[in-house]
Amino acid sequence: MNRTLSILVLPFLAVAAVLVTASLYIVDVREKALVMRFGEVVDVRENPGMGLKVPFIDQVVRYDARILGIPTPPMEVTPLDDRRLVVDAFARWQITDVVQFRRATAAGGIQFAQQRLADIVTNAIRQVLGSVPSTTVLSDDRTPLMNQIRDLARENAKDLGVRVIDVRLTRTDLPEQNLTATYARMRAEREREAADEIARGGEAAQRVRAAADRTVVELTSEARKKAEIVRGEADARRNSIYAEAFGRDPEFFAFTRSMTSYERSLKGENSSLVIKPEGQFFDYLRNDGADRANPVPVAPVPAAAEPSSDEPLAPEVTDREGTPLGEKAGVKLTPLPESLAPPPQQESIVPAAPPAN
Repeated sequence: MNRTLSILVLPFLAVAAVLVTASLYIVDVREKALVMRFGEVVDVRENPGMGLKVPFIDQVVRYDARILGIPTPPMEVTPLDDRRLVVDAFARWQITDVVQFRRATAAGGIQFAQQRLADIVTNAIRQVLGSVPSTTVLSDDRTPLMNQIRDLARENAKDLGVRVIDVRLTRTDLPEQNLTATYARMRAEREREAADEIARGGEAAQRVRAAADRTVVELTSEARKKAEIVRGEADARRNSIYAEAFGRDPEFFAFTRSMTSYERSLKGENSSLVIKPEGQFFDYLRNDGADRANPVPVAPVPAAAEPSSDEPLAPEVTDREGTPLGEKAGVKLTPLPESLAPPPQQESIVPAAPPAN
């Protein structure tokens, strides 16, 4: 009998187990659940845990409770300045009212909601970006624009039972055809600016070069002028010294000049000289000139022809080309140093001839 009872009880236990299993459902922490009965919502479970339902009659519909993302396809917008831009964005949203979400999407669920949200975000982007110039859209700080798009999309998505958390513009570029034209225009503008800079630089360089050339000419001319003056003064002083030396002792002057000529011409590396030994060139090699060292003084010059003792007669001084120098040429000569000044001349006293016997 126990065996018969066991056979009868087993079906009831199996049915009870099936009924209990069909009456229980578990809600995950990442989910929100609705208990539907004949298409109507009879229970809402937003917290994780286990719930009860009428088996085989109630239906549990689960939705993702996490923050979801939705990218928008690239689209063209026209800002206030009629400059078309290609924009795409990314939005993040979350279900806030499960019952409202179920009524708005019906059986479409999250996929239908994403399609609706993509349209809402796209319209918000066109509306906001169409009210500002393109420079604002292309600027570095676009946070105010993205906040306006988010607020507008959030307001329009209330009927879906969702909340738009954030909207970000991921790309704002010019269309391909406009981008090429813009790059060409920018390149032409930069080339024009470069040409202007090069022209201005060339003009400035030419001015500097001309000023430098003029300065070189002025400095060279001034230096040549001073050099000629110094050379003229030196030549005048040299000629004056030569004249003084010649006036003091012509024989000694001729002797020293001959010695200098011998020293320069009778060197081994010089060319050979083919001259007569009896010539004037070898005069001091044959005779030391002692007989001419103290020449007989000439007769005194008459008083009328003698120059004034206050104004000594100076020889005319010329340069290498024969041009007169000194005070006659308007050049003030440097005074002769005292160390080079000739000693005062003493009158030669010629002894009187002895009387003839």
